[in-house]
Amino acid sequence: MGLDMKNRPWIYLFLLSDYISSVLSWSLFFYLRKTWIENENFQTDDNFWLGVFLIPIFWMVLYFIQGTYIEIRRMFRLKLFNLTISGSIIGSLVIFFSIILDDQVRGYEGYYWNLLILFCVHFVITAIPRMFVNTLLIHSIRGPGNGFKTVIIGGTEKAIDIYDEIQKNRKNVNTFIGYVNMNGNDRKLDGTIPYLGHFEQLDEIKKTLDIDEYIIAIESSEHNKLMNIMLKIDDGNARIKSLPDTYVILSGTVKMTNIYGALLLEVISDVMPFWQRVIKRGMDFVFSFMAVILLLPFYFFSALAVKLSSPGPIFFLQDRVGKNGRSFKIIKFRTMVVNAEQNGPQLSSENDPRITKVGKFMRKTRLDEFPQFINVLIGDMSIVGPRPERQFYIDQISKIQPQYNQLTKVRPGITSWGQVKYGYAENVDQMLQRMKFDLLYLKNRSLSLDIKIMFYTLVIVLKAEGK
Repeated sequence: MGLDMKNRPWIYLFLLSDYISSVLSWSLFFYLRKTWIENENFQTDDNFWLGVFLIPIFWMVLYFIQGTYIEIRRMFRLKLFNLTISGSIIGSLVIFFSIILDDQVRGYEGYYWNLLILFCVHFVITAIPRMFVNTLLIHSIRGPGNGFKTVIIGGTEKAIDIYDEIQKNRKNVNTFIGYVNMNGNDRKLDGTIPYLGHFEQLDEIKKTLDIDEYIIAIESSEHNKLMNIMLKIDDGNARIKSLPDTYVILSGTVKMTNIYGALLLEVISDVMPFWQRVIKRGMDFVFSFMAVILLLPFYFFSALAVKLSSPGPIFFLQDRVGKNGRSFKIIKFRTMVVNAEQNGPQLSSENDPRITKVGKFMRKTRLDEFPQFINVLIGDMSIVGPRPERQFYIDQISKIQPQYNQLTKVRPGITSWGQVKYGYAENVDQMLQRMKFDLLYLKNRSLSLDIKIMFYTLVIVLKAEGK
């Protein structure tokens, strides 16, 4: 059973707890506001019942944006407490300024008391049942066989030390299902946990086991193998932890995972917080929807120009590799003659005779990419993200730089940092150069960086400086 299936019952329990808490907190706040602040008799009017229906929905959406219900089995007390208090502050301010501020009160002190009571009542009534459910969750995880299924990478004395340190910690949440070794002699964990095979067999091992966590326990002499290890196990799902002395050579962001027990660092595969990912997807949808509607006249004249430029279809559809390696059809205005690749896949060049006159203008202004807003709407792409490539070229690039496969962990984009810097790649070497900037984007993803890339893309479109 996968981690999502394990999460599901606890998600339902947290949802039920939060729903009941939000109804109770609104009801108590409404009562205190009427009887204490406004000195009136408490009566359930239309505003009360409207709040009972709408306010819980608002709180649940806010909690979702926070990431409260994502990987709920890893939601331990301190993190849950921080999310509860920050969510209560943000939610109380939103409710106060959108609903309560319009109420008539005898003085400004009434507004302050309204906000304070709303926050205190909601936080207390929400936090207590949450902590209770969270305690049940932690006890469940620490039960025999219920912890996170963990595989140790390495089988030397260092691996034994880490295993012993974790096992003796009473707060251990790991269930060790086995280990893989890096060479034939590293079998010192035999008799302690099952031997799963050599590291080169890990791809097959992953297909048969549901792995939640990896712990890299290799000797200092094996640090040259670290990049290959990371590329093989970093699939965006399982957590990865490593020893502190590997910190300086690990790619990506790391964070401490615990205070007690073994001193391990956790590799964060996606640096963008969940709430930013939610907002990013919302921005993608809203901006793309507006673009499709507002650019309808442009689509019409562009389609006419393409049709008149050369015989053939208006749109160009091509298989590209998207998020998690899933194939999709990318939509572009056709900029080349028909059957431009009749001799097999071929990258375009600046003076490529296959490109039509209209196509050259479209490429310089990036106008040929505009139909991809439809790809964004249906979820295949994002506005900003690594440019999607064909499997034919991905196979070539991966042989030279295996790190390229990391780019498929996120939705590909209409524009990217690499696209802004290099534009259309004319050969594999240029694709590798562009890849460096896309990898930098991946390790520094944020809404502010997306906005900067969109701004520079707009400048390229307006100045027709695209390559």
